[in-house]
Amino acid sequence: MAETQPKDPMSAIEALQKRSSSPRLTEPGPSPESLTYICKSALRAADHGLIRPWRFLIIEADSRMKLGELFLKASLAKTPNLEPQQKEKIKTKALRAPTIIVAITSPQSHPKVPDIEQEYSTAAAVQNMSLAAYALGVGSVWRTGAFAYDEVVHQGLGLEKNEKIIGFLYIGTRSGPIKPLVELDPANYFKAW
Repeated sequence: MAETQPKDPMSAIEALQKRSSSPRLTEPGPSPESLTYICKSALRAADHGLIRPWRFLIIEADSRMKLGELFLKASLAKTPNLEPQQKEKIKTKALRAPTIIVAITSPQSHPKVPDIEQEYSTAAAVQNMSLAAYALGVGSVWRTGAFAYDEVVHQGLGLEKNEKIIGFLYIGTRSGPIKPLVELDPANYFKAW
């Protein structure tokens, strides 16, 4: 992964306050430089005990077709008599973006850090990647859905028995306008105790 500086990323505060998901994504995917910054941002997530309880799979190019076939295999295991149109629709779920990062919690045995905290850390890593993508002008959307919890998908992606998929981060070029954000008032959510 390259180390060049991205072009004019927005400030961290602006990204934190304006980030939004981009459910419609298209080619091109992030540049190698942008992908490097996105990946490095994951590694700065809050991590009690500094145990790095995560790992990530980057799925691009033809690997997306393999992922689509894996999604279909998982679906057929549950519903063997899918119609041809349904089969195609399932396979194309892996083509919704040029780059997909699968975030996996790989819990480490630790006397002070339970597995649930390690899952939270992985979720924080996904959020960091989403924020980094937004700051770099790259679209992203975090999806989970049934495939994140499916044993066939877990086996196909090489997960160990104790590992969990926290999400699929789809990354690419935004297709269409950014959805306007509803302004939220912190006073509705934060109270003095």
